[in-house]
Amino acid sequence: MTRVTAPDAALRELARAHAVSTEYVTDRGEKVTVAADTLVAVLASCGVDASTPQAARQALAARHAADTDRLLPACVVTRAGSAVRLRLPPGAEARVVLEGGGESGPAAPLPPGAHVLHAVAGRRRETAPLLAVPERIPVPERRDWGFLIQLYSVLSRRSWGMGDLADLAELASWSGQALGAGFVQLGPLHAVEPGPLPDPSPYRPSSRRFADPMHVRVEEVPEYRYLDGEARRAVDSCAARARALNERVLRGETLIDRETVRALKHEALRRVYEVPPPPGRRAALEAFVVREGEDLTDFATWCALAEVHGGAWRSWPEGLRDPRSPRVSEAREELAEAVAFHRWLAWITDEQLATAQRAAKSAGMGIGLVHDLAVGVAPEGADAWTLQHCLAGGMSVGAPPDDFNPLGQDWGQPPWRPDALAAEGYRPLAGLLRAGMRHAGALRVDHVMGLFRLWWVPEGRSPSEGTYVRYDAEAMLGVLLLEAHRAGVAVIGEDLGTVEHGVREELAARGVLGTSVQRFEYLGGSEGRHGPLPARQWRRNCLATLTTHDLPTTAAWLSGEHVDLRARLGLLTRPEPQEKAQAAAERDGWLGELRRLDLLPDADGEVVALHRFLTRTPSTLLGVWLPDATGDRRPQNLPGTARVHPNWRLPVADRLGRPVPLEDLPGHPHVQAVARVFTDGEPHGTKIEERDVRPGSCSA
Repeated sequence: MTRVTAPDAALRELARAHAVSTEYVTDRGEKVTVAADTLVAVLASCGVDASTPQAARQALAARHAADTDRLLPACVVTRAGSAVRLRLPPGAEARVVLEGGGESGPAAPLPPGAHVLHAVAGRRRETAPLLAVPERIPVPERRDWGFLIQLYSVLSRRSWGMGDLADLAELASWSGQALGAGFVQLGPLHAVEPGPLPDPSPYRPSSRRFADPMHVRVEEVPEYRYLDGEARRAVDSCAARARALNERVLRGETLIDRETVRALKHEALRRVYEVPPPPGRRAALEAFVVREGEDLTDFATWCALAEVHGGAWRSWPEGLRDPRSPRVSEAREELAEAVAFHRWLAWITDEQLATAQRAAKSAGMGIGLVHDLAVGVAPEGADAWTLQHCLAGGMSVGAPPDDFNPLGQDWGQPPWRPDALAAEGYRPLAGLLRAGMRHAGALRVDHVMGLFRLWWVPEGRSPSEGTYVRYDAEAMLGVLLLEAHRAGVAVIGEDLGTVEHGVREELAARGVLGTSVQRFEYLGGSEGRHGPLPARQWRRNCLATLTTHDLPTTAAWLSGEHVDLRARLGLLTRPEPQEKAQAAAERDGWLGELRRLDLLPDADGEVVALHRFLTRTPSTLLGVWLPDATGDRRPQNLPGTARVHPNWRLPVADRLGRPVPLEDLPGHPHVQAVARVFTDGEPHGTKIEERDVRPGSCSA
């Protein structure tokens, strides 16, 4: 990495001009000055050379000149119903071409949409994207509860070794009709890279724009029923092997094996693809291809190329590394059949997603499916190839050192470039948001604080040597709200951990729900824990739950087993007695709060009592982590332990670690006990803020 010799003042002014923070405040309130080398590396990833004093001065002068010479910013954002505020030279004129057709003057109130602004000053003519975004989006008007799941972990006896979209439809139908649940929140279903999965995390996808076909139920593809002869025998063979694997998983003899499941489904679906579709189905496929356009073509092309050259596109032949190169166009023609196959896979996956959401709504769910948008993508995946012009090469998203992780975090995912996103009118962001909302009643946005700023870590450096890069929050948040407005969905922001002052307030003001997790809800907050936060002081507009996929299950937390597990894996940062003492004190504090509220003793146990506590909060949405309902004691994910813990590979199990099939959930006594907390409506005879716990819908 080039060492810095540029004068500090010029370098730091240049960094600030490009939204790169030159200092930041830690979670403990300490101010840290960012190293000059870090600033140079971050600027370089955005195409700005600051490696020498002369280069820094020239870059700064070029930036000032560009800002002065332009009539319009790269992208203009305004609130829908408001006029556009512009600073144009005397005599200049502007007009707006509306997204739906027609024109408007910039002084007139604009409808929500992605419009185009035109400006003329003498011989100078410029255009810029103009986003008119909602002031806020509606929050759910009535209280709802639902299950939080990782779909792969919810297997039925008909699965192929992991939970699939048909299982999801069944879970939604049962919980909606029999239990009055209003939603099912999922982990990401994004497409992952082909081949071996050294990290099976759904939060490190290849593409966030398309779901992975490994979630498809093969038998639910309409063309499956027309298989015959050798094709039928081949698919039946795949099914037999998959069912044998499924039985071993449900007997607790093996873990979920995504690679094997994907390979078996891929083999079977190739055979199903060869069945000629009837005219109506063919027309539906063609309409899907037209609707998804270039995004789908790029994704299918990457998939076809990855089958030939491997999933790491940076090591492909040079002519294939640019999705817009002539060589890629030639390869697309050469691999036309494979590209068509991957388009078809995307289509049937989309169809089954739509079926699952219809099942949820038909069951009476007010919201239905809540999809999860991961914070980023794998650096060698499909989106990183297609959108490389909008991503910062040589950078990774992460988090600075804090009390939770003293070394900081490096998530290995390239961040958006603020300048490139603005130049594109934020269309890449809008596209993936639109995809996530298409078959959903709400979208969960992982690390929603990333709409405001992200921690960038230069390649080859530790997370502590990074810095924050700011985004145009009005634009980023505005695009999120615009797409939610179009789709008619709610938005849940995952706002856990260190959050910059004012961010939660801004999100709430715009209609974005927050996330409250019992493990983190204490009096005193970041200034020190002083006992459990009383139920009435929890946030109203949020999703409240006891735990998450990254935390111990409630049963393990109550027993202290989570400390024992971390001790066995060598993950403790303090002596084991201290860790156990703190864990016990936290648990005892919460049990004391339950007794104060007369929620203990409870005949159904402490886990059920804690869920009763959730109903005492004013929170709009109440989430039940499905493993909590079955009594599971194992974490689905223990961050930073991919090699020593079976992260993302565990089926939902009971308190003894025995897998619980989907068919057994309705009769499971602990599931019934947890569900009764919410179906009672008035636990212990007390109304909750005069709001009942029933399926609801979003207010208009």
